[in-house]
Amino acid sequence: MAKKNKKQNNFLFEEILDVLKHNASRALNYRQLSAMVEVNDEPGRLAIIEVLEALKEKGLITEKEQGKFQYKVVEQHISGRIDFTSSGAAYVITSEKDADIYIEKGRTKDALNGDTVKILVNSFPGRRKEGVVVQVIERKRNDFVGTAQVTPKNIFVVADNHKIHVDFFIPRDKSKDVKDGQKVLINLLKWNQAEPSPIAEITEVLGYPGSHTTEMHAIMAEYGLPEHFPDAIEKAAKSIPTNITKEEIAKRKDFRGILTFTIDPHDAKDFDDALSFRKLDNGNYEVGVHIADVTHYVKPGSTIDDEGLERATSVYLVDRVIPMLPEVLSNFVCSLRPKEEKLCFAAVFEMDTDANIKNEWFGRTVIFSDRRFAYEEVQEIIEKKKGDHVEEVLILDSLAKKLRERRSKNGSLFFDKEEVKFHLDDMGKPMGVYFKVQMDAHKLIEDFMLLANKQVATLLNKAHENKQKHKQLPAVYRVHDSPSNDKLTDLSNFVGKFGYTMNTQNKKTVTQSINKLLQDVKGKPEQGTIEILTIRSMPKAVYTTKNIGHYGLGFDFYTHFTSPIRRYPDMLVHRLLEAHLAGGKYSNEEELENFCKHSSDQEKMAAEAERASIKYKQVEFLLDKVGQVFLAVISGVTEWGIYAEILENKCEGMIRPRDMKDDYYTFDEDNYRYVGKRTGKTYRLGDKVMIEVKDADMLKKQLTFVIEGTVEGNDSVPVEKSERGHSKGKKHHPQKDKYNRGNGKSKKKRRR
Repeated sequence: MAKKNKKQNNFLFEEILDVLKHNASRALNYRQLSAMVEVNDEPGRLAIIEVLEALKEKGLITEKEQGKFQYKVVEQHISGRIDFTSSGAAYVITSEKDADIYIEKGRTKDALNGDTVKILVNSFPGRRKEGVVVQVIERKRNDFVGTAQVTPKNIFVVADNHKIHVDFFIPRDKSKDVKDGQKVLINLLKWNQAEPSPIAEITEVLGYPGSHTTEMHAIMAEYGLPEHFPDAIEKAAKSIPTNITKEEIAKRKDFRGILTFTIDPHDAKDFDDALSFRKLDNGNYEVGVHIADVTHYVKPGSTIDDEGLERATSVYLVDRVIPMLPEVLSNFVCSLRPKEEKLCFAAVFEMDTDANIKNEWFGRTVIFSDRRFAYEEVQEIIEKKKGDHVEEVLILDSLAKKLRERRSKNGSLFFDKEEVKFHLDDMGKPMGVYFKVQMDAHKLIEDFMLLANKQVATLLNKAHENKQKHKQLPAVYRVHDSPSNDKLTDLSNFVGKFGYTMNTQNKKTVTQSINKLLQDVKGKPEQGTIEILTIRSMPKAVYTTKNIGHYGLGFDFYTHFTSPIRRYPDMLVHRLLEAHLAGGKYSNEEELENFCKHSSDQEKMAAEAERASIKYKQVEFLLDKVGQVFLAVISGVTEWGIYAEILENKCEGMIRPRDMKDDYYTFDEDNYRYVGKRTGKTYRLGDKVMIEVKDADMLKKQLTFVIEGTVEGNDSVPVEKSERGHSKGKKHHPQKDKYNRGNGKSKKKRRR
């Protein structure tokens, strides 16, 4: 009998512990537990009491109050970056992969979006990890842009960034006599937890919303973009000696007598790169990729170098360029302007007629640019087979196409590129939209720049691996990781519904499958959907000293060498190459890795600022077109609505489900679409629709559309239905956003 009771107690031990684990947020008494494990007799209830005492003694449960027991949750403190949703809840992004911690609204303490925080994590079995912010370790920023709300009693500033979930209180003596409705730049002073709002001061009044100057300055302030260089930097730049001495020329390979030209946009002012070309006596061609020798003029540790590192990149907004280097350097001294002698760092290749490299040389050169071409001029030469230097241009075009074909065979991915540009009047108002499309002339330059970047990276990698000759010589790489297995599986499963197959056996078969897929879908109704999902399955490229190759290009080694006027990592690569060629070393791996991380962060910031400026101009462009109807393509599908992009101008707006009056639509997460509950009608990613511009909100920089009708040719994804209007599959979680919108930032982009 004793053995039987012991066996029963062991069974109850596991069962009671399991019940408490799965109800970890509740404290339960023995009667509740008896009912939950279906023990109805008195001996059984007494056994449960014994088990509870034993579990408590072992430290597996706690007695929260007399007679009520709760599973002992394992608590841990971790740190990470906090990312808010627009609702005020947040996620903390940790160093662990896919381990974001959810923070409920009201449990974020005094944290603001992007801050590094310390959190207390509660881990409940079978549930996602949740936490509470206990300390702000480091502020991401203290400056914010917002709109002032002035009343007779108080002044508050509402931040433009929807992820800043609180309003800022401005004391009267810190207000700069701001007027109600003006945009301002503020500085956070303090946030006492006893107060609902942080206290800030207005540092600059930007003006009233809606004006071009106010909005562009607001974007620059939001992203920390300086309007000018400090006077000391400008003075230092102007004092740099610019004359090219005979002694300097003697140290370099002289290309001044060899045909050299640049190919750039017609409105370019800084010319990073030039190509030299000549036929060799053996029938091969010599192609030189000459890059502005910025590091000859900008030395490590100088004030100009420090400023360049801080900026890390030039930023291209719709109406201006915010350069990395002062104009005297970027547009004059270093720029490879026509009919001027210039100092360069070069990669020179001897190539046969099939674009095979027979010899290569890296080093410093001096050039004389014979001709400045615009892309349109070179394109006309390629198409019409006549014009300046037609023979050389056609040979370079032929070699570039062979390099491109080889890249394709080796697993390089090819996506059609199209940039949105605006025609602005003298007041900055957008009068029209145009698109920069990649033509053969663009690809010609791109292919030779890719070749130079690849070969320089390969050379630096060999030096890095040769430990005996060059101890600890690090390198800077531009790396691009392969898509995760989960994303590849999702993409493969999705395209399979249209009859396409993907071979995900290894990197090469994946890239071959993707390229074939992109070709096969051209002209098909599902083209838009599949292209969007394919692009978004890819991770972002970054700078690092730890090479993993460049998946998108199919290169084992890749770096950025060709744009030192506008990218700081290219300057680092020039210095590393110089050190290698001289048999020395430059910097150490830890310092370079910090430079790389900062440059990657600044690159991301620059892209966000550029998108913000484009979004503002898109809203302004459609301001007088409210009520007009356009053809659009669905570019994003999320739980809070549909995003559509107008085809003729690439302006993107939101279609709210509540504005879809003909039916009640539910979000089908697995198939990126909305389904009408009554009619079964679908709107999915990539579908073409007729939309009416309902609202263009300049204050929020948001466009709102309503659907006016569908377009023939849309092809629904075949999905099993468990009941009318509801697809089978995973239950949708309100915090989960598996798919983000197209152009710009999503309102919720955190993962579970």
